[in-house]
Amino acid sequence: MVAGSPSKEPTELPDEDASLEFGNRLAQSIRSGIIYFEGLLGAGKTTIVRGWLHGLGHAGNVKSPTYTIVESYELSKKSILHIDLYRILDPSELEFIGLAEQISTADLVFIEWPRNGEGFLPSPDFTIEVRYKGDARLVTCSG
Repeated sequence: MVAGSPSKEPTELPDEDASLEFGNRLAQSIRSGIIYFEGLLGAGKTTIVRGWLHGLGHAGNVKSPTYTIVESYELSKKSILHIDLYRILDPSELEFIGLAEQISTADLVFIEWPRNGEGFLPSPDFTIEVRYKGDARLVTCSG
């Protein structure tokens, strides 16, 4: 498998640079849709998103939206959202922050911890699961 192409076969990413490159390669083929990220805390979900955003032309920092819940980016006339639902206890909380409207108008949406928004979120176009394998990561893409 070419690193960064959607596949059900796991890809091993030995380090942070490989994770950034993986995201960068995904950016070359996937430029719109709803992308779910599954994986334990610290597994590298945001690192892949950072590589993806850089692959789309974002030159600035990409921080985890763990505390802000949503970070938005405007790139090449595309609206991109990076959402982290780790701290959401009840999906109804998302209604209060207007997340449905934000998602419906965005071109590309990355959602970490989508299970915390179950029943509220749209279905994903792709799901990316990031698992630990020692110091490396195993990434599986489906959709």
